[in-house]
Amino acid sequence: MRYLPLMDSDRQQMLDKIGVRHVDDLFKDVPTDDLNPVIDLPRHKSEMEVERHLSRLAGKNVAAGSVPFFVGAGAYKHHVPSTVDHLIQRGEFLTAYTPYQPEIAQGTLQYIFEFQTQVAQLTGMDVANASMYDGSTATAEAVMMARRVTRKKRAVLAGSLHPHYRAVVETTTQFTDDEVVVLSAQPADPDAELQSVIDSIDDTTSCVVVQNPSIAGHVMDLRPLAEAAHAKKALLIVVVTEVMSLGLVMSPGEMGADIVVGEGQSIGNGLNFGGPYVGLFATNQKYVRQMPGRLCGETVDADGNRGFVLTLSTREQHIRREKATSNICTNSSLCSLAFTIHMTLLGEKGLRDVARVNHKRAQELKAAVATIAGVEVLNETFFNEITVRLPKDATGVVEALAGSGILAGVPMARLAPNAGMDNLLIMAATETVTEGDIDALVTALKEAVQ
Repeated sequence: MRYLPLMDSDRQQMLDKIGVRHVDDLFKDVPTDDLNPVIDLPRHKSEMEVERHLSRLAGKNVAAGSVPFFVGAGAYKHHVPSTVDHLIQRGEFLTAYTPYQPEIAQGTLQYIFEFQTQVAQLTGMDVANASMYDGSTATAEAVMMARRVTRKKRAVLAGSLHPHYRAVVETTTQFTDDEVVVLSAQPADPDAELQSVIDSIDDTTSCVVVQNPSIAGHVMDLRPLAEAAHAKKALLIVVVTEVMSLGLVMSPGEMGADIVVGEGQSIGNGLNFGGPYVGLFATNQKYVRQMPGRLCGETVDADGNRGFVLTLSTREQHIRREKATSNICTNSSLCSLAFTIHMTLLGEKGLRDVARVNHKRAQELKAAVATIAGVEVLNETFFNEITVRLPKDATGVVEALAGSGILAGVPMARLAPNAGMDNLLIMAATETVTEGDIDALVTALKEAVQ
């Protein structure tokens, strides 16, 4: 027996309430051809035939580890020890979901507690939450948190912020009365770009959002920006898309950040065709009650034994919706566990050692491509990523090199089309890049830019 609790009159009442005449009006933003597409699927096949077909399709992909690989721009190829995958695939971890009866899931709560501790130490902040979906949604949540803290509505986004992160902030705030100010990108002059952020702060500003290292790879000293923001009672939100950089670069907390968000994919998690990833979110103790998501804490039980509990769960499923600080319904539990295992294997010294190798590879990459006639490196400071100006369209160059089996990087125009940056190419060099990879890149790039 079907369960249909609503009558036509009930549906009509809901439609009248939200101001539309028909359910179809709710889908007006979806192109008509995409609503009911004609899908020409083949007749059913045997399991063996399907397996062979899917294997042929998968064979068309180019695995990141199979060719010289210089792609970054927010997602990075790092070596993840096999121990990580081995441990997270244990049954008790692989099936673990955010605990809804947390007190009976002590193991899950403990590793979340350890994850929070690691993120807080990495970012230089007082407290971190149990993770979020990814870096971009964490950034949007940070902007909304800044509004709650400051009771002001004007958010200033630096031009050096990853365009995808900016887009998520704009999408999230499009139905609120927040004012999102997006500044112009100046990939060749990070100092001027930072000054433009400082100049844009006024008494109505709730927060400024800046990425470090920037989308162009520049590493910046954010302390002057923190001072300028705090002078106007605005919050400084620092975005870190390459968390491995925190093994060498001064932490955002040390630079005066009020909220730090980022993408934790680089530690413990593969590229995975773009996801799932793990969002990082950390802040100062005085703002903890406005932090989105959830927070695991350590306590003792009635017998004095160490235990873990959900200390803060300020989301709509736990408290009244109008009092919730977030609509994030879960944390990226399995991905955060992978992060925690990898970080534990590395330790502080190991993280710094891997970060140093990353920077060394990027130095070698910069020196090599700078020898190519017509190629200009825009970075004076960087971690493992640089931006170069080519004498021709970067997208065509990348496609030409891909045809030669070399993935040379991400054209800036792919991230920010129609921004006049068609000849800029973002290139990353992690510990997985070899001297042979760089040599192959330089040889192919010389020919491609002629």
